Amino acid sequence: MSFTIVHYNEPILRKKGEKVTVFDRSLMDLADEMVEAMRKAEGIGLAAQQIGKALQLCVVDLRRAEADFTWELDGSKPPLDLFMPMVIANPRIAVLPGTDEVVFEEGCLSFPKIRGDVVRPDKIRVNFQDERGVPHVLTCDGLLSRCIQHEADHLNGVLFIDRMTKAARATVNDAVKALAKETRELAKT
Repeated sequence: MSFTIVHYNEPILRKKGEKVTVFDRSLMDLADEMVEAMRKAEGIGLAAQQIGKALQLCVVDLRRAEADFTWELDGSKPPLDLFMPMVIANPRIAVLPGTDEVVFEEGCLSFPKIRGDVVRPDKIRVNFQDERGVPHVLTCDGLLSRCIQHEADHLNGVLFIDRMTKAARATVNDAVKALAKETRELAKT
């Protein structure tokens, strides 16, 4: 099955995902299909809401990104190839003490060709389960931290435009309105 990525103004993007409680073959298949949809769209992260499912599930893959970030997974630093693409279920994020907030330009597969500055904490710890239900703890910064925060926001119905300052939002407002109109028009057909 091939998923279509939902665009802005679809109600599912504002829906908080249900906790994943069953870790079975169908969840693994869903995660695999999400990874495939993310790769096809040339993204680095994808949340279940973006494929029309209100679940606390997202995928992340930064192997092709410039590794300007650090990480520690379950107390060690395995190579990215060993744990990416990551399947993240039921994430709980905590900002690490003394963390700076950083401005960085973000994009989103649900907002094609729209990018804007978003302020986020740089260093986080995320407790999550993988597609088999195994618990993990990841500490990270930089792009990996930002990507996980972005996807976790999706799981709670929060979009990157909601995190923009008023000034940053003003720079993308016309494009966002045009996308919302386009989404409404497509829904009529």
